[in-house]
Amino acid sequence: MANLNVNTIIRLACLVLETNCFVFDNKYYKQIRGGAMGSPFTMTLANIYMYEWEQSLIQYQQARNELYGRYIDDIFMTSNESIEKIQALLEKEDKKDPNIRINYTIQQSVEFLDVFIENIQGKLKTSVFRKPAAEPYILPYTSDHPRHIHSNTIYTALLRAIRLCSDVDTFNQERLNIEIVLLLNGHPPKFIKHHFQQFFKKNNVASIYKDLHEETYQQFHKKLLNECQVKDPSSEQQQPQQQQSNKKKTDQKDTGKPVKKERQLIIHCTYESGPLKTFNRDFLTIWKKHFCYDNSTLSNVHVILGTRTNKILD
Repeated sequence: MANLNVNTIIRLACLVLETNCFVFDNKYYKQIRGGAMGSPFTMTLANIYMYEWEQSLIQYQQARNELYGRYIDDIFMTSNESIEKIQALLEKEDKKDPNIRINYTIQQSVEFLDVFIENIQGKLKTSVFRKPAAEPYILPYTSDHPRHIHSNTIYTALLRAIRLCSDVDTFNQERLNIEIVLLLNGHPPKFIKHHFQQFFKKNNVASIYKDLHEETYQQFHKKLLNECQVKDPSSEQQQPQQQQSNKKKTDQKDTGKPVKKERQLIIHCTYESGPLKTFNRDFLTIWKKHFCYDNSTLSNVHVILGTRTNKILD
Protein backbone atom coordinates (compact mmCIF):
# COMPACT_ATOMS: atom_id res chain seq x y z
CA MET A 1 0.00 0.00 0.00
CA ALA A 2 2.94 2.35 0.56
CA ASN A 3 3.57 2.59 -3.20
CA LEU A 4 -0.06 3.37 -4.08
CA ASN A 5 -1.29 6.94 -4.36
CA VAL A 6 -4.66 8.08 -3.00
CA ASN A 7 -6.40 8.04 -6.39
CA THR A 8 -5.36 4.43 -7.00
CA ILE A 9 -6.66 3.37 -3.59
CA ILE A 10 -9.98 5.13 -4.25
CA ARG A 11 -10.33 3.43 -7.65
CA LEU A 12 -9.60 0.03 -6.11
CA ALA A 13 -12.14 0.74 -3.36
CA CYS A 14 -14.79 1.57 -5.96
CA LEU A 15 -13.94 -1.63 -7.81
CA VAL A 16 -14.57 -3.69 -4.67
CA LEU A 17 -17.77 -1.86 -3.71
CA GLU A 18 -19.34 -1.72 -7.18
CA THR A 19 -18.68 -5.26 -8.43
CA ASN A 20 -20.26 -7.40 -5.71
CA CYS A 21 -22.42 -10.06 -7.34
CA PHE A 22 -24.32 -12.98 -5.84
CA VAL A 23 -26.76 -15.71 -6.82
CA PHE A 24 -30.22 -16.11 -5.32
CA ASP A 25 -32.89 -18.50 -6.56
CA ASN A 26 -30.82 -19.26 -9.69
CA LYS A 27 -30.63 -15.57 -10.60
CA TYR A 28 -27.60 -13.29 -10.60
CA TYR A 29 -27.79 -10.00 -8.72
CA LYS A 30 -25.48 -7.04 -8.32
CA GLN A 31 -25.20 -5.36 -4.93
CA ILE A 32 -25.70 -1.62 -5.38
CA ARG A 33 -25.21 -0.51 -1.78
CA GLY A 34 -22.76 -1.56 0.90
CA GLY A 35 -20.13 -4.27 0.74
CA ALA A 36 -19.86 -8.03 1.00
CA MET A 37 -20.07 -9.46 4.51
CA GLY A 38 -16.79 -10.95 5.69
CA SER A 39 -14.64 -9.10 3.18
CA PRO A 40 -11.41 -7.79 4.78
CA PHE A 41 -11.72 -4.56 2.82
CA THR A 42 -15.36 -4.06 3.80
CA MET A 43 -14.42 -4.45 7.47
CA THR A 44 -11.59 -1.92 7.14
CA LEU A 45 -13.81 0.55 5.30
CA ALA A 46 -16.57 0.15 7.90
CA ASN A 47 -14.08 0.92 10.68
CA ILE A 48 -12.87 4.03 8.84
CA TYR A 49 -16.48 5.14 8.35
CA MET A 50 -17.36 4.56 12.01
CA TYR A 51 -14.17 6.30 13.14
CA GLU A 52 -15.27 9.48 11.41
CA TRP A 53 -18.83 9.15 12.70
CA GLU A 54 -17.90 8.58 16.37
CA GLN A 55 -15.56 11.54 16.91
CA SER A 56 -18.22 13.78 18.47
CA LEU A 57 -19.19 11.00 20.91
CA ILE A 58 -15.56 10.40 21.84
CA GLN A 59 -15.00 14.10 22.54
CA TYR A 60 -18.22 14.23 24.58
CA GLN A 61 -17.10 11.30 26.74
CA GLN A 62 -13.54 12.58 27.15
CA ALA A 63 -14.77 15.98 28.33
CA ARG A 64 -16.69 14.22 31.13
CA ASN A 65 -13.94 11.69 31.94
CA GLU A 66 -16.19 8.78 30.93
CA LEU A 67 -15.48 5.51 29.13
CA TYR A 68 -16.05 4.94 25.43
CA GLY A 69 -15.24 1.80 23.47
CA ARG A 70 -16.24 0.40 20.09
CA TYR A 71 -15.77 -2.90 18.28
CA ILE A 72 -16.98 -2.60 14.67
CA ASP A 73 -20.64 -1.61 15.27
CA ASP A 74 -20.96 -2.35 19.00
CA ILE A 75 -20.38 0.59 21.35
CA PHE A 76 -20.00 0.73 25.14
CA MET A 77 -20.28 3.97 27.11
CA THR A 78 -20.52 5.03 30.74
CA SER A 79 -22.30 8.10 32.07
CA ASN A 80 -23.38 9.75 35.33
CA GLU A 81 -25.96 11.91 33.60
CA SER A 82 -29.71 11.41 33.69
CA ILE A 83 -31.36 8.88 31.39
CA GLU A 84 -33.24 11.69 29.65
CA LYS A 85 -30.01 13.53 28.82
CA ILE A 86 -28.33 10.35 27.57
CA GLN A 87 -31.33 9.56 25.38
CA ALA A 88 -31.30 13.08 23.93
CA LEU A 89 -27.60 12.70 23.09
CA LEU A 90 -28.11 9.34 21.37
CA GLU A 91 -31.16 10.56 19.45
CA LYS A 92 -29.09 13.47 18.16
CA GLU A 93 -26.31 11.12 17.05
CA ASP A 94 -28.87 8.82 15.43
CA LYS A 95 -29.97 11.61 13.08
CA LYS A 96 -26.44 12.57 12.06
CA ASP A 97 -26.02 9.97 9.30
CA PRO A 98 -28.86 8.19 7.43
CA ASN A 99 -26.64 5.13 6.95
CA ILE A 100 -26.22 4.55 10.70
CA ARG A 101 -29.03 3.75 13.10
CA ILE A 102 -28.56 3.40 16.84
CA ASN A 103 -30.31 0.80 18.97
CA TYR A 104 -29.33 1.44 22.57
CA THR A 105 -29.78 -0.05 26.03
CA ILE A 106 -29.37 2.04 29.19
CA GLN A 107 -29.17 -0.05 32.37
CA GLN A 108 -27.13 -0.72 35.49
CA SER A 109 -25.84 -3.86 33.76
CA VAL A 110 -25.22 -4.53 30.07
CA GLU A 111 -23.62 -7.13 27.79
CA PHE A 112 -20.83 -5.99 25.49
CA LEU A 113 -19.54 -8.73 23.18
CA ASP A 114 -18.55 -11.56 25.56
CA VAL A 115 -18.35 -9.35 28.67
CA PHE A 116 -21.09 -8.79 31.25
CA ILE A 117 -20.63 -5.37 32.90
CA GLU A 118 -22.37 -4.28 36.11
CA ASN A 119 -22.39 -0.97 37.94
CA ILE A 120 -22.30 -1.89 41.63
CA GLN A 121 -22.30 1.18 43.87
CA GLY A 122 -20.30 3.20 41.38
CA LYS A 123 -17.77 0.47 40.56
CA LEU A 124 -17.73 -1.57 37.38
CA LYS A 125 -17.68 -5.33 37.80
CA THR A 126 -17.02 -7.55 34.78
CA SER A 127 -17.49 -11.24 34.10
CA VAL A 128 -17.82 -13.65 31.18
CA PHE A 129 -21.10 -13.33 29.27
CA ARG A 130 -22.80 -16.22 27.52
CA LYS A 131 -25.98 -15.99 25.51
CA PRO A 132 -28.92 -17.80 27.14
CA ALA A 133 -29.21 -20.11 24.13
CA ALA A 134 -25.51 -21.06 24.22
CA GLU A 135 -24.91 -24.78 24.71
CA PRO A 136 -21.98 -26.07 26.80
CA TYR A 137 -20.38 -27.89 23.88
CA ILE A 138 -16.65 -28.01 23.19
CA LEU A 139 -14.44 -30.57 21.44
CA PRO A 140 -15.19 -33.89 23.21
CA TYR A 141 -12.28 -35.58 24.93
CA THR A 142 -13.10 -38.81 23.08
CA SER A 143 -12.56 -37.14 19.70
CA ASP A 144 -9.53 -38.40 17.81
CA HIS A 145 -7.44 -35.24 18.21
CA PRO A 146 -3.95 -34.73 19.65
CA ARG A 147 -3.97 -34.10 23.39
CA HIS A 148 -2.40 -30.67 23.05
CA ILE A 149 -5.62 -29.45 21.43
CA HIS A 150 -7.59 -30.38 24.56
CA SER A 151 -4.98 -28.80 26.83
CA ASN A 152 -5.04 -25.63 24.70
CA THR A 153 -8.81 -25.47 25.20
CA ILE A 154 -8.30 -25.36 28.96
CA TYR A 155 -5.48 -22.81 28.74
CA THR A 156 -7.38 -20.37 26.54
CA ALA A 157 -10.57 -20.70 28.61
CA LEU A 158 -8.70 -19.82 31.81
CA LEU A 159 -6.86 -16.99 30.05
CA ARG A 160 -10.16 -15.53 28.86
CA ALA A 161 -11.70 -15.88 32.32
CA ILE A 162 -8.88 -13.99 34.04
CA ARG A 163 -8.97 -11.24 31.43
CA LEU A 164 -12.73 -10.71 31.75
CA CYS A 165 -13.42 -11.34 35.46
CA SER A 166 -12.68 -8.27 37.57
CA ASP A 167 -12.22 -10.05 40.92
CA VAL A 168 -11.02 -13.42 42.15
CA ASP A 169 -14.44 -14.61 43.39
CA THR A 170 -16.03 -13.98 39.99
CA PHE A 171 -13.12 -15.77 38.36
CA ASN A 172 -13.50 -18.74 40.70
CA GLN A 173 -17.15 -19.06 39.67
CA GLU A 174 -16.13 -18.98 36.02
CA ARG A 175 -13.42 -21.56 36.73
CA LEU A 176 -16.09 -23.88 38.12
CA ASN A 177 -18.19 -23.29 34.99
CA ILE A 178 -15.18 -24.25 32.85
CA GLU A 179 -14.68 -27.44 34.86
CA ILE A 180 -18.35 -28.39 34.47
CA VAL A 181 -18.21 -27.87 30.69
CA LEU A 182 -15.05 -29.97 30.47
CA LEU A 183 -16.63 -32.76 32.53
CA LEU A 184 -19.80 -32.69 30.42
CA ASN A 185 -17.64 -33.19 27.33
CA GLY A 186 -15.86 -36.23 28.74
CA HIS A 187 -12.59 -34.74 30.03
CA PRO A 188 -11.23 -36.85 32.94
CA PRO A 189 -11.01 -35.01 36.31
CA LYS A 190 -7.31 -35.91 36.55
CA PHE A 191 -6.62 -34.35 33.13
CA ILE A 192 -8.53 -31.19 34.08
CA LYS A 193 -6.77 -30.80 37.42
CA HIS A 194 -3.34 -31.34 35.89
CA HIS A 195 -3.77 -28.68 33.21
CA PHE A 196 -5.36 -26.22 35.62
CA GLN A 197 -2.32 -26.56 37.86
CA GLN A 198 0.02 -26.24 34.87
CA PHE A 199 -1.67 -22.99 33.83
CA PHE A 200 -1.18 -21.31 37.20
CA LYS A 201 2.29 -22.78 37.67
CA LYS A 202 3.44 -21.60 34.24
CA ASN A 203 2.27 -18.06 34.98
CA ASN A 204 3.71 -18.13 38.52
CA VAL A 205 0.33 -17.43 40.16
CA ALA A 206 -0.31 -20.69 42.00
CA SER A 207 -1.76 -18.81 44.99
CA ILE A 208 -4.81 -17.88 42.90
CA TYR A 209 -5.67 -21.54 42.36
CA LYS A 210 -4.90 -22.67 45.90
CA ASP A 211 -5.95 -19.74 48.11
CA LEU A 212 -7.97 -17.40 45.83
CA HIS A 213 -5.43 -14.67 46.65
CA GLU A 214 -7.06 -11.37 45.59
CA GLU A 215 -3.92 -9.23 45.35
CA THR A 216 -2.08 -11.76 43.18
CA TYR A 217 -5.18 -12.11 41.02
CA GLN A 218 -5.47 -8.35 40.47
CA GLN A 219 -1.83 -8.13 39.42
CA PHE A 220 -2.22 -10.99 36.94
CA HIS A 221 -5.58 -9.66 35.73
CA LYS A 222 -4.10 -6.22 34.97
CA LYS A 223 -1.02 -7.75 33.38
CA LEU A 224 -3.15 -9.70 30.88
CA LEU A 225 -5.33 -6.67 30.15
CA ASN A 226 -2.30 -4.48 29.48
CA GLU A 227 -0.54 -6.95 27.19
CA CYS A 228 -0.13 -5.55 23.71
CA GLN A 229 -2.43 -7.33 21.27
CA VAL A 230 -0.85 -5.80 18.15
CA LYS A 231 2.34 -7.41 16.92
CA ASP A 232 5.39 -5.18 16.76
CA PRO A 233 7.02 -5.49 13.31
CA SER A 234 10.47 -5.11 14.87
CA SER A 235 9.79 -8.07 17.18
CA GLU A 236 8.82 -10.20 14.17
CA GLN A 237 12.17 -9.41 12.56
CA GLN A 238 14.01 -10.32 15.75
CA GLN A 239 12.12 -13.59 16.21
CA PRO A 240 13.90 -15.56 13.43
CA GLN A 241 17.25 -14.44 14.86
CA GLN A 242 16.24 -15.62 18.34
CA GLN A 243 15.00 -18.94 16.94
CA GLN A 244 18.27 -19.41 15.07
CA SER A 245 20.22 -18.63 18.24
CA ASN A 246 18.16 -21.11 20.26
CA LYS A 247 18.60 -23.74 17.56
CA LYS A 248 22.37 -23.38 17.67
CA LYS A 249 22.34 -23.87 21.43
CA THR A 250 20.25 -27.03 21.26
CA ASP A 251 22.28 -28.49 18.41
CA GLN A 252 25.45 -28.86 20.44
CA LYS A 253 26.92 -32.08 21.76
CA ASP A 254 28.72 -32.56 25.06
CA THR A 255 31.98 -31.60 23.35
CA GLY A 256 30.70 -28.06 22.95
CA LYS A 257 31.11 -28.17 19.17
CA PRO A 258 28.04 -27.09 17.17
CA VAL A 259 26.37 -29.73 15.05
CA LYS A 260 25.06 -28.42 11.75
CA LYS A 261 21.59 -29.57 10.77
CA GLU A 262 21.89 -29.08 7.05
CA ARG A 263 18.78 -31.00 6.04
CA GLN A 264 15.27 -31.43 7.35
CA LEU A 265 12.98 -34.43 7.21
CA ILE A 266 9.38 -33.38 7.81
CA ILE A 267 6.85 -36.13 8.45
CA HIS A 268 3.13 -35.60 8.98
CA CYS A 269 0.90 -38.38 10.20
CA THR A 270 -2.75 -38.56 11.16
CA TYR A 271 -3.24 -38.59 14.91
CA GLU A 272 -4.76 -41.68 16.51
CA SER A 273 -5.56 -42.19 20.17
CA GLY A 274 -4.94 -45.95 19.97
CA PRO A 275 -1.65 -47.83 19.47
CA LEU A 276 -0.18 -44.96 17.42
CA LYS A 277 -0.63 -42.44 20.23
CA THR A 278 3.09 -42.58 21.07
CA PHE A 279 4.23 -42.76 17.44
CA ASN A 280 6.21 -39.50 17.53
CA ARG A 281 8.22 -40.46 20.59
CA ASP A 282 8.82 -44.03 19.38
CA PHE A 283 9.86 -42.87 15.91
CA LEU A 284 12.45 -40.42 17.28
CA THR A 285 13.85 -43.11 19.58
CA ILE A 286 14.27 -45.54 16.68
CA TRP A 287 15.69 -42.81 14.44
CA LYS A 288 18.38 -41.83 16.93
CA LYS A 289 19.26 -45.46 17.63
CA HIS A 290 19.55 -46.77 14.07
CA PHE A 291 20.29 -43.73 11.89
CA CYS A 292 22.17 -41.17 14.00
CA TYR A 293 25.23 -43.23 14.91
CA ASP A 294 28.77 -41.85 14.57
CA ASN A 295 29.82 -41.00 11.00
CA SER A 296 26.28 -41.59 9.75
CA THR A 297 25.31 -39.60 6.67
CA LEU A 298 21.96 -38.92 8.36
CA SER A 299 23.36 -37.44 11.56
CA ASN A 300 22.94 -33.94 10.15
CA VAL A 301 19.25 -34.48 9.32
CA HIS A 302 16.81 -32.64 11.59
CA VAL A 303 13.59 -34.67 11.94
CA ILE A 304 10.34 -32.75 12.40
CA LEU A 305 7.20 -34.73 13.20
CA GLY A 306 3.83 -33.06 12.66
CA THR A 307 0.34 -34.24 13.47
CA ARG A 308 -2.71 -33.96 11.25
CA THR A 309 -6.15 -34.09 12.84
CA ASN A 310 -8.76 -36.44 11.47
CA LYS A 311 -11.35 -35.09 9.07
CA ILE A 312 -14.77 -34.33 10.55
CA LEU A 313 -18.22 -34.26 8.96
CA ASP A 314 -17.99 -30.50 8.39
